[in-house]
Amino acid sequence: MPINETIRKKLSKLPHKPGVYLMKDRFGTVIYIGKAKSLRKRVSQYFHPSRRQRWDMKFNALVEAIQDFDVHQVKSDPDAVLLEGKLIKEFKPRYNISFKDDKRFLLLKVNLKDSIPRFTLTRMRQDDGSQYFGPFASSGAIRRTMTLVRQKFNLRGCRPLTPNEHDYKHCLYGHLKHCTAPCIGNISTEDYLKQVEAACEFLTGQSSEMETELESMMRKAAESQDFEKAAELRDMLQDLKKATQKTGKFSRLPYNLPLAIDPIADMTELRKVLGLIELPVRIEGFDISNISGTFKVASMVRFKNGRPDRSNYRRYKMKTVKGQDDFACMAETVRRRYSRLKKEYEEQQQNQDDDHTINPPYPELILIDGGKGQLGMACEELDKLGLSHIPIIGLAKEFEEIYRPGESDPIRLDHRSGALKLLQRVRDESHRFANTFNAQLRLKKISESLLDEFPGIGQHRKAALLKKFGSVQRLKTATLEEIAIVPGFGGKTAEKLKAFLAAR
Repeated sequence: MPINETIRKKLSKLPHKPGVYLMKDRFGTVIYIGKAKSLRKRVSQYFHPSRRQRWDMKFNALVEAIQDFDVHQVKSDPDAVLLEGKLIKEFKPRYNISFKDDKRFLLLKVNLKDSIPRFTLTRMRQDDGSQYFGPFASSGAIRRTMTLVRQKFNLRGCRPLTPNEHDYKHCLYGHLKHCTAPCIGNISTEDYLKQVEAACEFLTGQSSEMETELESMMRKAAESQDFEKAAELRDMLQDLKKATQKTGKFSRLPYNLPLAIDPIADMTELRKVLGLIELPVRIEGFDISNISGTFKVASMVRFKNGRPDRSNYRRYKMKTVKGQDDFACMAETVRRRYSRLKKEYEEQQQNQDDDHTINPPYPELILIDGGKGQLGMACEELDKLGLSHIPIIGLAKEFEEIYRPGESDPIRLDHRSGALKLLQRVRDESHRFANTFNAQLRLKKISESLLDEFPGIGQHRKAALLKKFGSVQRLKTATLEEIAIVPGFGGKTAEKLKAFLAAR
């Protein structure tokens, strides 16, 4: 299978570093995600003709479908494992088998506020005041390392939250002297807490002393030809290094969409295709989310230098549109966005010093998700604001056609074009952002509708509750006294409402 020029150029720029790669088909859909210790070596293997004979039918189908790929470099192999799992869960590529379930990587947690703190393994990070370690790419390594840590710092391994003398009678850790048994008073809770804190420091990477000790014991065992013991110590050392190695947290992914390796080249190509005067450093994309005329919302995302600029994302609830009218929604959104920018810019110009020049805040390109209809409405609003000089285009999703003001024929770019890929990333991100906002409003509405089931609440008292607490979830955690001071609620009504919410 011949390699297209886009892939060939990207392969030459890949680093010999660990990371994650995302294979994409001709529609830009992520079809496979993998990890690599060396991105250049691993990704290049997909395109070696000499390896094709050893591929099975599934792998052949995957490689034939690849038209592009993106990569994300990380610091270490465990980081690659963690990021690979998160991306597979997000994109759900059809050629991936592992990581498609909801299983998460292991975390280690301890709550230092407990009377006798204990280390436990979990897969969910909660806002419960506990200290968390991980996630760990190797569950076996952290389990075996915790056995080592318990022995080193004499920590308990029993399950009860607050163990007592009865638990001690059946406690193997206590009888083997692996635990200092604070439950029967062998040690004060203050001293035991110091042991736990020392173990926390150890798990954050302060383990060099034990690593040196294990290496020394391993060498001595090998010198005395006790190879079985040496192998056991070697495995313990490897587990310890895996468990205490710092990894990327990835609590928020570096991106929601695959990124281009060379975004400047994509912007340069886009400038040439559209005949723009300036390089489109700032691109603002608009999309509408309107389900059956309810929850009419819009999104505006900004890309800067080819990458998402999330601090400048905006979302809008429609104020003037009645019924289901995407054209009118687009017009209102564009009008509100650029009338605000224009007003702020004019105010800054009036207040500026003579020695300072304020650059216009407008983007070098506006992208409308849709065809001629949405584009026409957006152009009318820009004309009214005197901003018709800002380049604007529409991207119709069905055939990925680019529409320009005053041009009847659309532009159709090759699906491998970097310029088209950039526009697709902006369009898809605006679509995701709009749909997410719409879903949040629908969930909030569903949650608030729970109050409608409470007898005799009425719209005024319901509005008073939501104004006071903000959401039903906060209302559920409120005290009787806090509910009772809301206008229209007394002590008995507050009690009934509290019981009503607790039952649901």
